[in-house]
Amino acid sequence: QVQLVESGGGLVQAGVSLRLSCAASGRTFSYYSAGWFRQAPGKEREFVATITWAGGNTDYADSVKGRFTISRDNAKNTVYLQMNSLKPEDTAVYYCAARRGGFSGSASLYDYWGQGTQVTVSS
Repeated sequence: QVQLVESGGGLVQAGVSLRLSCAASGRTFSYYSAGWFRQAPGKEREFVATITWAGGNTDYADSVKGRFTISRDNAKNTVYLQMNSLKPEDTAVYYCAARRGGFSGSASLYDYWGQGTQVTVSS
């Protein structure tokens, strides 16, 4: 079992930056690929970013490419999502997820999920 706890969300104005953190506990987190997903009110959960267990490969949704950066520190069992140039359309609950296999943008392939952290971007 892997337990994931997100933090770092909040209410911000458009154009600023936020960094989300996802702290993992339980099994050795460094063996797991990780991803960030988000869900806005009335919408389906969508892929944001993913990273391999060693951090060597990443992938992003087109909507955040160039603005968001996913990274991880396996010594701290933590995955980060640096979000720059935030837009009102980035408003959502952001979820961290982990899976034993390779990185993926498909939510259905992830085994473990955090409870989410709210990000609200005002215009």
